[in-house]
Amino acid sequence: MRVPGADKASGKALGLLELIAIGVGGMIGGGIFSMLGLAVSITGHAAPFAFLIGSLVAFFAGYSYIRLALAFRNDGASYVYIKRAFPKKPHFSAMTGWTVVIGYVGTLALYAFTFGAYGADLLGRSDDHGLRMGLSAAVLLFFMFVNLRSAKTSGRTEDLVVYAKILILAVFAIAGLETADARNMQPLLDKGFASIFMAGALIFVAYEGFQLITNAVQETREPEKNIPRGIYGAIAITSSIYILLAIVAIGNLPEQRIVGAEEYALAEAARPVLGEAGVVMVGVAALLATSSAINATVFGAARIMAEMARERHMPAFLKARNADGAPWAAVVAMTLLGLAFALLGGLEIIASFSSMTFLLVSIGVSVANWRLRDQTGSNPRVIMAGLALMSTTVALLLLHLATEKPLTLLELLGLYLLAGLPAWYYSRR
Repeated sequence: MRVPGADKASGKALGLLELIAIGVGGMIGGGIFSMLGLAVSITGHAAPFAFLIGSLVAFFAGYSYIRLALAFRNDGASYVYIKRAFPKKPHFSAMTGWTVVIGYVGTLALYAFTFGAYGADLLGRSDDHGLRMGLSAAVLLFFMFVNLRSAKTSGRTEDLVVYAKILILAVFAIAGLETADARNMQPLLDKGFASIFMAGALIFVAYEGFQLITNAVQETREPEKNIPRGIYGAIAITSSIYILLAIVAIGNLPEQRIVGAEEYALAEAARPVLGEAGVVMVGVAALLATSSAINATVFGAARIMAEMARERHMPAFLKARNADGAPWAAVVAMTLLGLAFALLGGLEIIASFSSMTFLLVSIGVSVANWRLRDQTGSNPRVIMAGLALMSTTVALLLLHLATEKPLTLLELLGLYLLAGLPAWYYSRR
């Protein structure tokens, strides 16, 4: 997925700060704002450890993305890596491309859902579902028209938005640590050790975005040095913020209040720390984060769809472009799919679908790295450790859904069936 602002024609190379901004901006795009309540509902006081598990999965997945990106310098990322690993089985890469696009539909829905939840809360009408859905639809349609005009946010503006989010959340985290009460975090493992991995798998979508850095490998200055530093640095910054915010929330609020304010839990956690000003501050950060993430997701995912349509791996009409060069059919299709999912799906099914999808893609990329390890120079032990951790989290997520949320699991399988049939059809073509 290409990033607005990383324009080859401009001749501007991306340095380490820009790469970190791309990675952090992709990850803090709505995940922590809406995932905190879900994590607490599953693993209770151990929620910070769930975010730690998510970060470990991201680090291991990031290792394979880095090695493959440096070996095969192409903006197609996972789609290209699978194609290289299975050259005689083109349907594998086609299915991967479909899976990535489907995952972006899920994240687009998550960002829109989060925008609506925090927007309604800022307006004092958090229980007004009609308003929340209206705000979700409005932000998606707004950025659809932005992308139809082929508008690109400048790299400098994107950097400012990202670092503004980091500053707001860091101020809240530091202030919240001073008021946190350690007694609120006892007992630590109140819902069992396995629940940490279950929650870590469910909230993995909060770490989706670091791989955007590999899509900019051709525009990166000194990629051998800056790509690894950018990915690992972005994951480290993001995971530190997530873990601190989870500690602050649990230390300042009873578990029931965090779970009760599931969709806007972070804003609720800001209330006892910074008062109403804190609620507004976190709400504004959430709106900024989700808006920029929606824009980048529509921009990049639409271009992946158009390219796959050009290669006859998606319906031909999706390759259509307007006079400005924007893939208008793909932009409209991506927006409408994200809108339908945001309006019809609840937070848990959206999060489960998105996290499971990107976990599966990460497993696929790690398998590709294993097959190409002689060319990428990768350490096989690191690859296998990552595959073991990712497979464990996927298995525990399925176990959690099967035992606690069987209806959500059925909905999840139904979504994969609906998405998988056309994916299989076009991949076989």
